[in-house]
Amino acid sequence: MPTLSDAIERYIRELLTRNDDRILEIQRAALANRFRCVPSQINYVLKTRFTPEHGYIVESRRGEGGYIRIIRVESVSRRDLLMSIYRAASDGVGRGQAMGYLHRMREESIITEREARLMAVVLVLDRMDQVEVSRRQRGKILQKFIEVILGVSMGERAD
Repeated sequence: MPTLSDAIERYIRELLTRNDDRILEIQRAALANRFRCVPSQINYVLKTRFTPEHGYIVESRRGEGGYIRIIRVESVSRRDLLMSIYRAASDGVGRGQAMGYLHRMREESIITEREARLMAVVLVLDRMDQVEVSRRQRGKILQKFIEVILGVSMGERAD
C-alpha cells in the first residue's frame, strides 16, 4: 500500500516530467497543504528520495516567498554515471544510498528492474538476514556490480 511519502514523491516526479527544463520550483507550505501534512514530511521526502544519488539537486530558501527548487541532473554518459557511483562507493555506502544508486541506474536504463531487485537483495542485507554488511563492504559490492556492468576489472582503481 502506497504511503504518504510515496504519494508526495509521485506528485513531485509528475511535476518534473511536465517541466521540460528539468527544474521545478514549488513552495513547501503549498505542497504540505495539498497533502495535508506537516512541512517536515515534505523535507523527509526531499532528503530521502531527491538526493544526488537519485540524480537530483535540491535547493531551498526559507521564509516568506521561500521555495524549493528541484533540479534533475542529467548524466553526460552511462560510463560517466557509473564511474561517478564507483568513486563514491569507495568511501562506503549506506543502505539508503545503495538503493538510491540502483534507482538512478534503473532510471537511466543501465540496469533492468529485475537486475535492480537482485542487486538490492545483496546490498541491503542486515541483521534480520543473520548477516550484517558494513558500509565499506556494501561499497565494495556495488563497485563489483559496476565492474560487471562495464565489463572491466578495476581492482583498487577508480579510473
